[in-house]
Amino acid sequence: MTVPEGLTSLQVVAILDATEKLTGEIDAIPVEGSLAPETYFFTTGETRAAILARMQTAQTEIIDTLWEGRAPDLPFDTKAEALALASIVEKETGVSSERAKVAGVFVNRLNKGMRLQSDPTVIYGIAGGKGLDRPIRRSDLKDQNAYNTYVISGLPPTPIANPGRAAIEATLNPEATTDFYFVADGTGGHAFARTLNEHNRNVRKWRKIEAERAD
Repeated sequence: MTVPEGLTSLQVVAILDATEKLTGEIDAIPVEGSLAPETYFFTTGETRAAILARMQTAQTEIIDTLWEGRAPDLPFDTKAEALALASIVEKETGVSSERAKVAGVFVNRLNKGMRLQSDPTVIYGIAGGKGLDRPIRRSDLKDQNAYNTYVISGLPPTPIANPGRAAIEATLNPEATTDFYFVADGTGGHAFARTLNEHNRNVRKWRKIEAERAD
């Protein structure tokens, strides 16, 4: 059974529930960020609760191990905060080579007291673990909730998904960068920028690509 990176705990439980060769029920949705995305092998008749416990143990071992090798002077103090930021990094990019740079941008913003302004946190704040079945609206960016990083300062109160090992490692050892912004570039990756003017130019390019694709 494979659990991809970046799923919410509710979505992971749905995978377990749909795996017919497992038995038993899951009484409660695990804490967000506490499950390790991975491929798990099991025997027919094994309980869903047992698999879930294995996922939790694996994630604890990952964060404990990587925490020891974290970079100095990170703008967060706890493993829980590291997982919160790692979950945002996980949701922001699926490009492995970008993870450390995306983490570096967020670290820069936290150090400077800037809001993270991450769209995945907006989605989680509105829809929770279920995910949003429509595009984000401009009004969503103003929604007053504890996860909307366009509204709140700093990190959300919990992770917004279950990050994989690579995203956690990137968050704990972010790339040193002077960039503060990034936006999709139309290739599956992102265009990074140091200044707001540069970022706005990149945004205009992305919107042009979106408009062309819509035609």
